[in-house]
Amino acid sequence: MSAPGTLDSRPAEPVRPVDERLPLRRLAPLSAQHVLAMIAAPVSTTFLTGQALGLDAARTASLLSATLLLCGAGALLQSLGPWRIGARLPFVMLPGGAATALFLQIAKDHGPATATGSVLLAAALLFAVLPFYARIVRLFPPLVMGTTVLLIGIAMIRVAAQLITGGRGTPGYAEPSSVILAAATIGCTVVLLLVLRGVWRQTAVLLGLGAGALIALTTGLGSFAPAGGGSLGAPALPRLLPYGTPHFDVLAALPLLVFGLTTLAEVTGQTVLNSRTVGREPDLGRDVPRVARADALVSVFGALFGTSLLVTSAENIGIGRLTGVRSRFVTAGAGVLLVVVGLVAPLSRLLAAIPAPVVGGSALVIYGIIAVMGVTMLGRALPAAAESASGEGPYATVAALALTAGLLPVVAPDLYQGFPGWARTVLGSGVVAGTLAAVLLHALFRRFDPTRPSRAPAS
Repeated sequence: MSAPGTLDSRPAEPVRPVDERLPLRRLAPLSAQHVLAMIAAPVSTTFLTGQALGLDAARTASLLSATLLLCGAGALLQSLGPWRIGARLPFVMLPGGAATALFLQIAKDHGPATATGSVLLAAALLFAVLPFYARIVRLFPPLVMGTTVLLIGIAMIRVAAQLITGGRGTPGYAEPSSVILAAATIGCTVVLLLVLRGVWRQTAVLLGLGAGALIALTTGLGSFAPAGGGSLGAPALPRLLPYGTPHFDVLAALPLLVFGLTTLAEVTGQTVLNSRTVGREPDLGRDVPRVARADALVSVFGALFGTSLLVTSAENIGIGRLTGVRSRFVTAGAGVLLVVVGLVAPLSRLLAAIPAPVVGGSALVIYGIIAVMGVTMLGRALPAAAESASGEGPYATVAALALTAGLLPVVAPDLYQGFPGWARTVLGSGVVAGTLAAVLLHALFRRFDPTRPSRAPAS
């Protein structure tokens, strides 16, 4: 210890890369790069929601504004971590593609007000289970997570296909022009994925969506009507409770409730990956509840302004690895930019009325990727389960039966028609039925598999 009145000669403790404060001239372009890398998800998800719910262009523009504002607020919370909300890691937040699929399915079956109530219930459940995080996350090992993600991708592909065809029995159902326009959008996205490099390649879906809209405008394959009301530069302010007063139905909310619990496993993996990327030792007991708490809080506001659950994303972790910049203040800057874009940019009014087949084509790319992620997760999980148990066979059976339970409502929609309403809600959702089957079967095989090596008795 230094004597009174003398200067402490010990060197100052070096600032960790994750806490480095960059000058504005470096911070601004790096933050903009993060925005470019993640902007496709909120834009395309908002258009998908607007088309699926039949929102007009002005309401879709308002929903996009709310989504961008909430993504920005989420990035700020995760990066700065005030009041133990957010882990102070360079995370961004996005509308979850899987959560959006479930939100739209609930809205289709029970109405958007019930879908809003379901988001609030899922966020409340997430808050409630955080003290029991260590026990809950054990229910969703990689095998269960892979099954769930694959089923979510399949469910969303179905929703995207309905955007292309329109409602059965409606005028213009499955017109060839709509299918051609969706295929052209997908083709443009594929070309962009092939020719673009670096951070621009991560915007291929967004640019492909714009190319599809341009094709619709120039060829007459689809109509493109910019949002009316106000000038292009006028703020497209969010609307509070755009679908009316939330309606709470626990059974209808089951898909999102189950999904909310599964996100704990995903958040765990992302927190470990991000911590190691920035050179910080992972502290799961501290950081995962903080990340999940921010997800739940932003999702509450998301429900109030018309969105589904918003979740922390691992997409931008790759940028940190690519650039070597690990500062959490870069993603905080991206959050500020998103808030500004959500309030004043003409993007929402220019693009809010993109034709449904264009949105459907882009959505097929996005949610096809989600399905492939599920396949990849299952491919990794089955050998891992085999190594820790008696072989891959029993756990392949778990995956097979869970996928069967999840696909039955898709291939035979009337299978549970004669069942009570609560049973139709649970069994008729492929994601819920498949996930519950995977959780129960995995637990049974882990507990009662007679070929599983037993522990040697204590001497």
